[in-house]
Amino acid sequence: MDDARDPAALVNAVYEVLSGPANTPKDWERFKRCYAPGAQLKPVHTAPDGRPVLEMLGVEEYIASRSLLLAGQDFYEVEVARRETRYGQLAHVVSIYESRRTADGPAFARGINSVQLWNDGARWWIISVMWDSTHAARLRPLAELQKL
Repeated sequence: MDDARDPAALVNAVYEVLSGPANTPKDWERFKRCYAPGAQLKPVHTAPDGRPVLEMLGVEEYIASRSLLLAGQDFYEVEVARRETRYGQLAHVVSIYESRRTADGPAFARGINSVQLWNDGARWWIISVMWDSTHAARLRPLAELQKL
């Protein structure tokens, strides 16, 4: 699979699957092929009382929880900065992204993905991704995030 040739290609594939106009089917099979069996997706949310909460989802749980939301609106997740570190068969990608209603429109949210990947000798797999995002009213300047 071409998406699995390196960590950058896998991260790009995930962004491509999640992005697109409303009512356009997502390629969830491609999305699933990016993740190793047992992989976890871990968004950080803010509880009503203001404390951070970590949600832990398997790939199928993530798809079930996001399918309707993503289908009903134009949504583009666009990477704006990346740092990748590799050691042996492991890689860690820190990817800063913006959420937009058009591919080149203004951001309504910005966040950071921490992606852990593994190479099994034949291909790369995403093992885990954890992310946090901020909506437009609280966007940190992009230059500040790029220093992370």
